[in-house]
Amino acid sequence: MFYGTDVREFGSGNAGATNTFRVLGKKAGLIVLTFDILKGWLAVTMAAIISEAPAGTSQYVDLQIVLGVAAVVGHIFPVFAGFRGGKGIATLFGVILAAHPLACLLSLGVFLLIFLAFNYVSLGSICAALAFPIIVITVFAESVVPSMVIFSIMVAILVMITHQKNIERLLRKEESKMRIVLGRKKQDDESHSVS
Repeated sequence: MFYGTDVREFGSGNAGATNTFRVLGKKAGLIVLTFDILKGWLAVTMAAIISEAPAGTSQYVDLQIVLGVAAVVGHIFPVFAGFRGGKGIATLFGVILAAHPLACLLSLGVFLLIFLAFNYVSLGSICAALAFPIIVITVFAESVVPSMVIFSIMVAILVMITHQKNIERLLRKEESKMRIVLGRKKQDDESHSVS
């Protein structure tokens, strides 16, 4: 609306934050990224309002997961945007941040390490998603409920599915890089998606 541009018609064709960064620049990208994260975070925190179960119990966590999954599915297949949304990474980040903040921050650390080392947003996202169930199962084994373990595994599977084309481009060494240096975004080959 503000830029007179449908980002789904450019770049990767996704309506997510990474493609918005590529098509419309940092300001628009940051706004989309913030709203996408908030979307997932707010959905999960609604559990505190509508659940009668105490926080941390299986029933409470189950509700958090249901609300979070609804937000992610709604982001990937938005009803009011012709079912053409983003890949759900930022929204999924918001979901995980609200549902299990410590595991989320450790996964974010994995993302940042991979992204800073290789400059691929997609590779960072994939590695962080694969690390998430490992972190949940190993680091927090004594404190998580079974549904969170199942959810963490499903997160890794979902990210692998939504990033199938990115994985193919990575294997062909055709995936675009995104470098952020001194606050400036630099890109290689803007015709490809990295998210």
